[in-house]
Formats: sequence, C-alpha cells, structure tokens
Amino acid sequence: MKKNYPSAPAIAMVIITCLLQVTSYAQTKKRVVQLNANNAKQVVAAMTLEEKAKLVVGMGFKMPGMPTPTPKQMKEGIDIGGFKLPPSDPDAYNIPEKVPGAAGRTHAIPRLGIPSITVADGPAGVRISPKRGGKDSLKTYYATAWPVATLLASSWDTALVRQVGVAFGNEVREYGVDVLLAPGLNIHRNPLGGRNFEYYSEDPLVSGRMTAAIVNGIQSNGVGTSIKHFVANNQETNRNSINTVVSERAMRELYLKGFEIGIKGAQPWTVMSSYNKLQGVYTSERRDLLTTILRGEWGFKGLVMTDWFGGKDAVAQMHAGNDLLMPGGPQQSDDIVAAVKSGKLPLADLNTNVEHMLNLIVKSQSFKKYNYSDAPDLAAHAAVARMAAAEGMILLKNTDKALPVSTNKSIAVFGNTSYDIIAGGSGSGDVNKAYTVSLVQGLTNAGYNVNENLKNSYTAYLTAAKAKQPKARNIFMLPPPIPEMDLNGMVEKQADDAAAAIITIGRNAGEGADRKIEGDFNLNNAEKAIIRVIADAFHAKGKKVIVVLNIGGVIETASWKDNVDAILLAWQPGLEAGNAIADIISGKVNPSGKLATTFPVDYNEIASSKNFPGLPADKPTEVTYEEGVYVGYRFFDTFDIKPSFEFGYGLSYTNFKFSNLKLSAPTFTGSMDINVTVTNTGSVAGKEVVQLYLGAPVKTMDKPQDELKGFVKTKLLAPGESQTVGFRIRATDLASFYTDKQAWMADAGTYTVKVGSSSRNTQSVTFNLATDIITEKVNKVLVPQVHINELKK
Repeated sequence: MKKNYPSAPAIAMVIITCLLQVTSYAQTKKRVVQLNANNAKQVVAAMTLEEKAKLVVGMGFKMPGMPTPTPKQMKEGIDIGGFKLPPSDPDAYNIPEKVPGAAGRTHAIPRLGIPSITVADGPAGVRISPKRGGKDSLKTYYATAWPVATLLASSWDTALVRQVGVAFGNEVREYGVDVLLAPGLNIHRNPLGGRNFEYYSEDPLVSGRMTAAIVNGIQSNGVGTSIKHFVANNQETNRNSINTVVSERAMRELYLKGFEIGIKGAQPWTVMSSYNKLQGVYTSERRDLLTTILRGEWGFKGLVMTDWFGGKDAVAQMHAGNDLLMPGGPQQSDDIVAAVKSGKLPLADLNTNVEHMLNLIVKSQSFKKYNYSDAPDLAAHAAVARMAAAEGMILLKNTDKALPVSTNKSIAVFGNTSYDIIAGGSGSGDVNKAYTVSLVQGLTNAGYNVNENLKNSYTAYLTAAKAKQPKARNIFMLPPPIPEMDLNGMVEKQADDAAAAIITIGRNAGEGADRKIEGDFNLNNAEKAIIRVIADAFHAKGKKVIVVLNIGGVIETASWKDNVDAILLAWQPGLEAGNAIADIISGKVNPSGKLATTFPVDYNEIASSKNFPGLPADKPTEVTYEEGVYVGYRFFDTFDIKPSFEFGYGLSYTNFKFSNLKLSAPTFTGSMDINVTVTNTGSVAGKEVVQLYLGAPVKTMDKPQDELKGFVKTKLLAPGESQTVGFRIRATDLASFYTDKQAWMADAGTYTVKVGSSSRNTQSVTFNLATDIITEKVNKVLVPQVHINELKK
C-alpha cells in the first residue's frame, strides 16, 4: 500500500510555522514590560497576584548582631532579651544586605526590572552598622549624630533646619539608603513621653514647619523620607496596643495639623502609620485616616508604610491605604493573596498599593543604580552639626551676666554627664557615630583650664561604674543611670581654685518606654544635693555656678533654679556636643534658642498628667485625651497657670526691643499683613525670634487664649541694628474646627494679634472680622467611640 508522505512544500511550511512561533515566543519574552518612570500601570497589569502581594510586604527584619535564627525561630518568632521578634521572612537572612544594619528592604522582582529598595532609621542620623564582615571588615561606616529634633526646633530657624537636612540627606544617599525613616513630629503632649527628643514641639505649627524644612533638605539629595508616626502616637507605654481616644476637634487642630503642614510644605515620599489604635481601630487599618484625610483632603501623593510590626490585619491595612507592610513576613503576603481570591480584598485596592510602591521605587537611587560612595564628608557634616546645636541651645537664666565666661578662666566641672555627655536618645533614634565630644573636652578645646584632679576623679569613677553595668539586651534597653559621684571633701577645694563651677544634669530616654516622674522628671536627691553644696561653696566666695541641662525632654526646674546663676539648656546636641556648648559658654556664639515646649513648675500642672499614659494604671489599654486642645501653652496661658519657663522663652547676651507693630488694615478682608521692627539694644550681635500669636473671639465654642500663627528668626543684628519683620495671615489662620459643622470656621468679631519674644512677652493690636467665614468643609471621620465632657464640645 502506497503511503502518503507530506510534500516538500508542506514540510517547509511546517518548519517555517514552527520557526515563526519560536521567534514570536522569544520576542514576547523580550517584550515583558520593564519598569520605568512612566509605566507603573502597565507593570501592575503584567504582575502576577503573588508578585503584587510580595511587593507590598517587606523582606523581613534582620536584627543587627543577631545570629541567623533557626527555621523554627523564623516561623514562631524569637525573644531577644525582653523584646519579642515576630516570625521572620527567610529572605532577610538569605539575601545579602545592600546596607548592613539598615532597618528593612523590599522584595525585588527582576523579571519586571523592579529592584529592592533599602530604608534606614533614624531621626537623629543614619542608623547603620559601623562594622561589616568580609573584605570590608577593616573599614568603619559611621554617621553623623545630629542634634535631636527638639533642639533643632528650639532654633526656630527653618533655613538652618533645611541646611541640616541637606547634609543629612547626603549621608542617606552616599550610604546607599533610599528612604530615611524620619523625621518624627508627634506632639509633646506630656513631658514623660519617651521619644519626645525625636519630636519637635508641643505646637503643630512649629512641628509642621520644621518637618517641611528638614524633609525638603533631605529629599534635595534624591532620597526619600518617612514622616512619622501618623497619628496620635504620643507615648511609648503599651504603644503597640494602646487605644487613643481623642475629640475630633483636638485631632484636627493639634495632632493632624502638624502632619498636614509638613505634607503640604514638602510632599515627603512616604508617611509611616503609627502603632496605636485610634478611636478603637489601629491607625494602619483606618481608611478614613490614610485615604480620606491623607490623600483625599490633603492631596498626599506618596506611599504609606506601617511602623515595624504595626497593626494586626494585613488585609485591613491594604484596604485602608497602607501600601507597604514593614518589615514584612510571608504570612502577610499569603493572607493578601487569599483575600483577593476570596473577594475579601478588592484587587483594585491591591493594584493601587502596588502602583504607589512602583512610583516610589522609580524615584529611588537603587532604581537609578546610583554608584554610592560609602564615604560622605563626615568632617564637613560635623561642622554643620556643631553650628546647628549651638543655634538651638537656650539660655534659661543668666543672673548678673554669669555667662559668657572668659576662656582664660579656670572652671570646676561637676556632674557625670560633663564627662560622659549624652549625644542623643536610644532605640531607633540612636546613631553609630565615630565619637562624641564631652563637655570637659569641649571646654578644653575652647581654651579653658579644667581642673585635672577633678577630671581624673570623675574619669576613674565612671570607668569603674560602667564596668559594673549590665550589658544591654537590645537597642531599646538603656543601662541604669550611674549615680552621681560623692563629692565629699572636694567642693571647698574647687571653690578656692576655680573661677566658676559648671554642673551638668543628664537625662536619656528612648523607644519602648516612657519616663518616670521621680528621679527623671524631678531631680533625684543626689542631684539636688550637689547643686546645693556646690552653690553654697562657690557663692560663699563670690563665684558663679552654671547648670548645663543635657536632656532629651522637659524636667522640673522651679525648685532649684534660684540656687544657681545661669542655666543653659543644651538638650542632646549630637556628636559635637561639648564643642557646641563651649561655643555658647565662651560667647563665641550668642544663644538665640527658644523653648518650643513648656517647662512647668510641677508635673501635676500638666493638663494631661491625670490621664497619662492611660488606664488601667498597671497596664494601660486606653488613653483618653481629656484635655482636648489644651496642650502646653494653650493650657498654661488660657488658664493663667504660671510655668517655670514659658513657651517661646529664651535669653540672649544682648537685648532686643520690639516697636512699630502695625496691621495693614483695621478689618480683615481675605488676608492681612503685620509688620514689627526688632532692634538690638544691647552691646553684642545677636538673633531674636519674632513670634506671632492670635487670640480669636469666643462665641459658641471655647478657645485657647492664644495660638502661634507665625514665627521668624532675624538675621544676626549688630548692636543698634534693626530689622523689620513681616507676616501675612489668611482666613485659615483665624479658623477653629467646629465638630458640629464638620468645618473650619473663623468667627466674626475682634481678633487680638500678639507679637513678641515668647507667649507671655508680647505687645498687641486688634482687628475685626465682619462676618463668619467657613474656610474648609471636611469629612465626618475619626469619630470617638466614647463621650466625655471635652469630646462633646
């Protein structure tokens, strides 16, 4: 039987068809979309569900210095000295880090051209590992420890803070980091807040403007920031579960307002949601907060990420608009995939989150393959840090010109932290720095004769005491403070030999715990004793006693301030601490800092003292902000409670006069210009901070007596020199938030403009508003679940 074979032409056609199919397949592979600056939506469409779920969940957390966990530990979590590290993604250990010691990374998807990006702490400097293994084991990778945020805010100088940001951002970029997890701008609601040093102020205008300044500086380097912690995260006690209950008005006027100012003033690349619950729901799971307000009302275009291990429900976080879960774990990705397949999570929500991720990635230096140097100019940055530290220090007291002290004088230096100064706080706010200049070293550098015997005694005492301290089990645990050295038999001799005495009082705090009242907010008995003994001995010989406060948060001063001649609030000044303090003490720099947070006479006079950190007292689960809008000076000034040092306060080595306060019109019609002249009436050059407060008429709702609406720091004014400072206020500056109207409204009536050098040292003038003005209508969101007197207002 004859077989029918294909003809030669038919065989040729089959071969050609196969070749075309192979070619088409190869070309299709080549045409797989690759991420670029303009095709995020196409890339989203090309991704699998699993890839999307992986991209919105971080790579996991690798605790610096900790050995690789066992498979069981990765699955179940591990205790690392009192801190429970949740289950980990093996990728955190299996994929080499680009920047050892950074806080986290995202997953790469190579087939789509999506690289991993790196994020790093922290608020006071880039926190990475200074030492690395392998071929780099002989190198060090230190970063600048900048003055803490509270000190920077005390400068009241946004140009200065932006300058710090530019240098700060250079280190972020040159160390290969894409996004800095900073700045923090939560309100100083209570002086015991453990992370207050990371935050700027009790006032949202100061907080927001400082945030915008440093973000603009950092991001000018082509790297991102993550402003945090959004929102109402004002304590560390039970921070991962505490439920914050706060009125809609206080939320709008205080706790949201700083974030709004910062976002509109700088458009940070990312916002970090906070740990706490807000009105019963985790902030990272609140769509009304992260989408309705942040994106809808404020126009935020960037990415939202969680705080590390924040929240509980990955699916709820995705739906809320929390684009990135950090540090991430495989179970979260699995839960997201399952939720999309079941219909619990709309695919559109996940696609939006992924698009936000891609928009961030294409801006990153990792995407641009920047050839980072690992060698920023740390010497130049140290000079910026020193300058910024001195500009933010505050002269609280200076009787009979105790300061400045001539550099040819001998000084007796007392207090542990004079010799072991605190550059900054602990936890993620700590920095691996090459050095810290102590106060005694700074004084020596400036030319002072520091008593060697006293120095040697302190050095030996501190060395022995440190050797006995327990080793910290993790970065969140501070060692107990070393008790002050017994000065018995030493003070009289020092009073004979030295021209003046300096006593440093030190305080430290940080992530994971709030401060205590006794022995922390209040001085302990040993500290009170050394102030009293030293003051008695030196004053008996007609010599001055100066106290330097090396602290991260507010302390009690009223009970002892009359015993000393001068008080310099140095805060925590960063790695150049001692040099910067010496610049002030010597008069090389005229102090011009002002308080951005109030110092009370007594802790119990703080409005939030009765409900901080919440109830039940032994382990708080809920904190109610019963004080409403009356935080800091809004409380003290409205209810006429005299503080130890008021908001905006700070002295100088010269004097200033305010004159010619003028308004552009007697009646408000859309905007108003306000001018005042500042004159240096003293004998040395100096800078003054001009502060504008506004008092609004009270009709149907109570209001603070005054609210800060503007501030300007003058240039360096020579003796006799004047500068005219101008402000412009708009209708939004007049408005308060009316909960019943869900609107910001300026009431008709008489407004009082107060301009001066602190909230209690002002001159005033008035203007009228003819009719009520609604400046903005907003959404009905963030409604409290409980009702107390303040919440009903």
